[in-house]
Amino acid sequence: MTSATASIGQPPAAKPGFFASLKPQHMVSALVTFFLVMGQWRYQIIKSYPLTGVALIDDYLVLYACLGTAMIAEALLSRSLRGTWPSVLSAYIAGNSIVILLKPQGGLWAYVLAVAISITSKYVLTYRGRHLWNPTNFAISFLLLAAPGSIAILSHEWGNEPWTVGLIWAVGLLVVHRAKLLHITFTYLVSFVSLGFLRAAITGHDWLTEITPVTGPMYQMLMFFMLTDPRTTVSTRKGRITVVVLIAILECMLRLANDYGQGWAAPFATAPAIYALAIIGPLAMWLELRKK
Repeated sequence: MTSATASIGQPPAAKPGFFASLKPQHMVSALVTFFLVMGQWRYQIIKSYPLTGVALIDDYLVLYACLGTAMIAEALLSRSLRGTWPSVLSAYIAGNSIVILLKPQGGLWAYVLAVAISITSKYVLTYRGRHLWNPTNFAISFLLLAAPGSIAILSHEWGNEPWTVGLIWAVGLLVVHRAKLLHITFTYLVSFVSLGFLRAAITGHDWLTEITPVTGPMYQMLMFFMLTDPRTTVSTRKGRITVVVLIAILECMLRLANDYGQGWAAPFATAPAIYALAIIGPLAMWLELRKK
């Protein structure tokens, strides 16, 4: 009996379920939507611009501007530089991430500029076909350094309601677990808490004061989105863990340097974790790609 005839009568292979068929990018886009909805519902994080007098437009004008800019920029750059139509998921994630994290002093221009920089970095700051920076991480780092008087980042203003923080963490951990990236988030969390003991011992600050920022939106976005971005992480599990530990160590050094008034560290005081990723992450990617 041939293999062809033997296969007759056998039931067809079962198709993967809905959740099993989801790619990491789908999960991340769902998670960033959840973050945005929770943040707006509980803390009204989207800045309103009263331009038209229509609440549905003015209250969400920032969101419309960011998503529109992201998708237009992504489409134009992908078509002109690569000749293909891109997936909208990356633009969707970048646009929403900027809405959540960026808090400029001025008008819409800062949001639009941040999104444009974010998307453009994917096509310009590349090496051997890969972009080196997480797009949102690069845009925020660049603007915080270039215009510190006009740009701010949402760091820990969401409040500390246990159920809200717990729900965000539960959903975030579930998503990174499903995406098989939990080891990255867990490594950073353990490193941050462990180094919190060190900072507390050196500075004399209370340990809880050192670690409570990890419950804020900046660190949640870092752990669930930026560090776990599949396109800007090294390929091996061991390598990812090493990179995340190095990022946590550099962040600790930047925070300590600011605690002791070191002038060179002052520009990094607003978001040391964001800057640490912007320095270590691309360097690790470049070193890995260079060996191939």
